[in-house]
Amino acid sequence: MSVTVHLNLVDGEWVDGERRSNGNPARPGEIVSEYAVADRDTARAAIDAARRAQPGWASQPVGSRMAVLDDIGTTILRRTEELAVLLSREEGKLLSEARGEVSRAGQTFRYYAHQLLQPQGEVYSSTRPGVHAEVRRRPLGVIGIITPWNYPLAIPAWKVAPALAYGNAVVLKPAELVTASAGELARIIAGSALPPGVFNLVMGAGRVVGEELLTSAGIDGVSFTGGTGTGGHVARQCLAHGNKRFQLEMGGKNPLVVLDDADLEVAVRCALDGSFFSTGQRCTASSRLIVQAGIHDRFVDALAAAAGALRVGDPLDPRSELGPVVSPEQLAQNLDYVRIGRDEGARVVAGGTHQPDEGQFMRPTLFAGARNDMRLAREEIFGPVSCVIEVDDLDEAISVAGDTDYGLSAGIVTTSLSAAERFKRDARAGIVSVNLPTAGTELHLPFGGTGASNHGPREQGGYARDFYSVPVTCYTGW
Repeated sequence: MSVTVHLNLVDGEWVDGERRSNGNPARPGEIVSEYAVADRDTARAAIDAARRAQPGWASQPVGSRMAVLDDIGTTILRRTEELAVLLSREEGKLLSEARGEVSRAGQTFRYYAHQLLQPQGEVYSSTRPGVHAEVRRRPLGVIGIITPWNYPLAIPAWKVAPALAYGNAVVLKPAELVTASAGELARIIAGSALPPGVFNLVMGAGRVVGEELLTSAGIDGVSFTGGTGTGGHVARQCLAHGNKRFQLEMGGKNPLVVLDDADLEVAVRCALDGSFFSTGQRCTASSRLIVQAGIHDRFVDALAAAAGALRVGDPLDPRSELGPVVSPEQLAQNLDYVRIGRDEGARVVAGGTHQPDEGQFMRPTLFAGARNDMRLAREEIFGPVSCVIEVDDLDEAISVAGDTDYGLSAGIVTTSLSAAERFKRDARAGIVSVNLPTAGTELHLPFGGTGASNHGPREQGGYARDFYSVPVTCYTGW
């Protein structure tokens, strides 16, 4: 297959730099893409370009902004198959999952195009006679966007689209493992009627390009998705350099509770999807399976059998049900957690090994006999690894589910309406699912969590406006 080449996009021009390459995690030695590494000067030029371009973009009529966003989304959707194959080769996601991600990215741009027709302010009654009160919204300004490798099109889309819709300019820094997907998105945006400089792409190391976004006086806000440790650094730098607005979407150690009254088939299907699909490389993955004693043994046996039967292989092979781990470093970390889990006393009932094929393949791994105080149950692994924790009743299940630093997603499998309603009320998470996998969100609904999983306004849907725009209270005397 062909090797794509992607350059940085600064003020409407393609800017070269030191070239690096990315390979296919399923096929060692196969180069997928080359990309130009941005240095600090390139990042500064991108920020300056965004600064100059933002006022003109914000002043464009809503109809013009709608047309640009709709065109970007339509172009993404038109190129679904091509982009999906590239995404699968670069990140390792199953082709079917990659198609869904590309579709989600295209739909996101089109969604925010039409969000511009929704009310953008509010009118209030003033307590003072002869005074008119209203709240208008203005763009935040120039947004630095830092995105991870696990959703290389969907996450940039759900940040870039609302940022542009609400009149901001953008400097995007994608993860270095997935520069081809970001590069193709940049080509699509550059091919639209968006004015030069409103969207800029800079690719490179976080310690260089990322730091420039965090420390530059030309950046008004930073939207970040990634690990909790890096998120803390983003927060500290934003506060220290101009008190920038920042939005952090970070990790998760998400519980799926299975009660005795659950439909076993539904429980296994939810756990299999939430724990292992997308190779477990989702912040909403079900990495703690909290199971009531009466169904525990049957559930463990059934899930272990289902996990063991999953076909792990090349993501472009339609027979594959699980793709590779994204990188050798991530694979090594996953296998190290398998060792840690064993050393802590949990037992492997499925998987636990590097599949002896070419490529970075790992068998889906299930531990039984875990406790919630184990590292296995407390630290985000970000791979196809999950553990089962046995509990006596719903009270204990809710307590264990909430005993975590994170709070992104939580789920329960039950046929009891009262148990489901109580869990929705008491679960300490930003996303709660009943009889569904913990992984699965919709673009028109808010996305985010609590605790170490999130800081700042929610992403997606109409809630994205809260980060990308600033409310301005206006009083007029008559």
